[in-house]
Order: sequence, then structure tokens, then C-alpha cells
Amino acid sequence: MATKKDYYEILGVAKSASEEEIKKAYRKLALKYHPDRNPGNKEAEEKFKLINEAYAVLSDKEKRKEYDTFGMNGFQQRYTEEDIFRNFNVGDLFKDFGFGGSDIFSIIFGRPQGKTGRQRTQTWDFGDYITREQQAPRNLDLNYELEISFMDAIRGGEKRIAFSTPQGTEEINVKIPKGISTGKKLRLKGKGQKDPRTGRRGDLYITIKVGDHPVFKRVGNDIYVTKEIKLTDAILGTTVEVPSIHGPKRVTIPPGAKRVRLKGLGVPDLEKGGQGDQYVEVTIEIPKRLTERQRALLEELRKEGL
Repeated sequence: MATKKDYYEILGVAKSASEEEIKKAYRKLALKYHPDRNPGNKEAEEKFKLINEAYAVLSDKEKRKEYDTFGMNGFQQRYTEEDIFRNFNVGDLFKDFGFGGSDIFSIIFGRPQGKTGRQRTQTWDFGDYITREQQAPRNLDLNYELEISFMDAIRGGEKRIAFSTPQGTEEINVKIPKGISTGKKLRLKGKGQKDPRTGRRGDLYITIKVGDHPVFKRVGNDIYVTKEIKLTDAILGTTVEVPSIHGPKRVTIPPGAKRVRLKGLGVPDLEKGGQGDQYVEVTIEIPKRLTERQRALLEELRKEGL
């Protein structure tokens, strides 16, 4: 990914902008920063890349929805550069521009220009380029599933992994972010397969699988734990010790409570910051055997309407 800057800011539009407003803003900026108008200007070329990346996301309803939902960091964990530009075709927008000689995908992905053995037409057309010059793209990315413990997912840390490439086995240390969950992917740029023609390397995508815990249950960024208490404690209230991911905690259970919330004792939020909560689910211990006195007392309570 080229930047952490907001895509709406790059195009100079509001988050509520319509498709037509986004298209108009993109067309204006793409014309201004197009390499044919700025030969040799690296700053304009970088700006041009960002403009196209922003438009590729915001012009696609599904990608825009994902971006609005998860923000830049969350979106970039789900989409690679190739994912963003897949099915991206702005041929209709540029047919009348009259630009020639600029290979848009070479600019974006850093591919060498002029080595395909084909002559480009004078019309800059994404769809034309994809069809004729990328008929058999090489998939250089690698995938790896990494299983980590419940507590490692919460606390973060490092894991050393070994993975195979056509060039042999590689070993690397992988940093585990605090609060990561099953299904999340980590992208290690440049750790994929190597293209023998260009020397370019793909990326390594690590899919996380988190193990279960015998005491804690995780739902989103919240932690749930069950605590069994006596019938009289459930009626009158009590104070008990419960486990948490931060160590044992003393908790007051009010009379009749079925659940107690411990604010901020949950899992670190990977995308928004802060912490989730812990919930203590209260269950009541029902004795299987009663002494004669216990039975007599309960009978008295029943007579009192309890």
C-alpha cells in the first residue's frame, strides 16, 4: 500500500460524496498529475499512484463499504495492492485524453516499461492493457496458517516460522499484534516468491488461528468467564474472586445479578485502540443433598413466600 492517508482526502471529497462527485474529482486530479504532463517528476508520479489507488477503492461499492467500515489500517490488512486494482478499468474516462506511452500498471506496481515486445496504442486504456499484456499474471504471493495460543493473541509477541519458497526454506520472526483474532491476516511485504524475469517478490500472507482457552471465552474484544456461587450468595449478594486475562480480580456480585461487567478488562482493540470488557456470568450452585436443618430453613422461607 502506498500511504496511510485517507482516500477521501486524497481525492479532496467528503465521505458522503456521490459516485459522480468522486469520478469528477478523480478525473480532474488524474489529468493534473498524469506522467505525460509531468515527465520526470517523481512527486507527481507518486501523487498519481495515490489518486488511482483512492479511486480504485472508492469507485467500487464493495471496497468502499469495507474501507468505510474498517478504516485504512483494517482495509489494508484485507486487501493487497493487486486486490485493489483487480477489475479496475477507467478506459471510458480516458479515451479522449490523448495520452500515449505511459503504462499505468508499470507506474503503480513498478514494472519495467517497454519490455513486453508489444507496441502500445496511443489510447491509455486499463482494460486494454489487462487483456493484452497480463493474460497470464504470475501469482507471487504465498499463504501460511499460523496457530497461536489464546493468551498470545491477547498479549502479542513474536513467533518464528519456517515456510517454503521455490528458492528454498526461509525462517523469519513474525510480530503478533495485541488483540489479533482468528481469521485475521498479516502481510509481510516482499517475502513471497521471486519472479525470475523481473526480480520482483510477492508478499507472504499469514492467516491467524487462535486456540481455545479452558477458562475464558472471547467474543469480539470482550472476555466471558463463568462463576458459580451459592444460592444464598445469589440472593443476598457477595464478593468473590474471579480469573481475568490480567490476573485474579475481586468482584462484588449484587443480589440477584446474572451478569457483572468489568470495564476495560477485555482484549486490546486491534483497529480502534482501547480495551474490551470482561463479563462474569453468574450461575447458582444447587445442592444435591440437604441437612435436616437446611431443609427446615428452606421450608420456612417457602412459607414466607421466598
